[in-house]
Amino acid sequence: MSDTAPDPAPAAPNYRKAAYLTSAAKLSQCPPDEGWEVAFAGRSNAGKSSAINSLTGNSKLAKTSRTPGRTQLINFFELSARQRLVDLPGYGYAKVPLAIKREWTKQLENYLQQRRCLRGLILLMDVRHPLQAFDRQMLDWALAAAMPVHILLTKADKLKKGPATSTLLKLRAELEPHHGLVSAQLFSALKHSGHEQLLAVLDNWLTNEKEFTRL
Repeated sequence: MSDTAPDPAPAAPNYRKAAYLTSAAKLSQCPPDEGWEVAFAGRSNAGKSSAINSLTGNSKLAKTSRTPGRTQLINFFELSARQRLVDLPGYGYAKVPLAIKREWTKQLENYLQQRRCLRGLILLMDVRHPLQAFDRQMLDWALAAAMPVHILLTKADKLKKGPATSTLLKLRAELEPHHGLVSAQLFSALKHSGHEQLLAVLDNWLTNEKEFTRL
């Protein structure tokens, strides 16, 4: 057997043992590009950090703020020696200078386009305002790169069950042509609901050796 054979995919991680690893302002500062990563992306008010904290059972793991757009760095959380969750800078930022917005966008694009260990994208959208312009841009890029995407319609507790389910069904119908790459669910960090479905997606991506095709 060759000594250069790739390492076998690891077992599903214990998300409750997630720990902060490091933060990066640019691609060159990221951890070594090896292993398995899943990135969380979304508008600055979509609740990315809250979703990560709810999933891991650690309210202090990812920093949250009442002011949207505070996640200005690429934040890495270690699940095992070769598995990580990544909290990406929010897009559609609040009151920050245009130059900073451009730099964040540049580094976000560099990460998504060049990070080889990225196995999938969790795309978060407020259930009351799904598929905004920035969301569609992110989704279009992922689809062009054949990257799997799982959409979390966050803050599902803000709507009654009927309207929330109706929004989910409409979204799924619109994305039906891409059902092999895109899936969607309701999620509430406040109520800690939607974990089981999200965990199934993460477990699959973080234990799968297949890479998507980058452009």
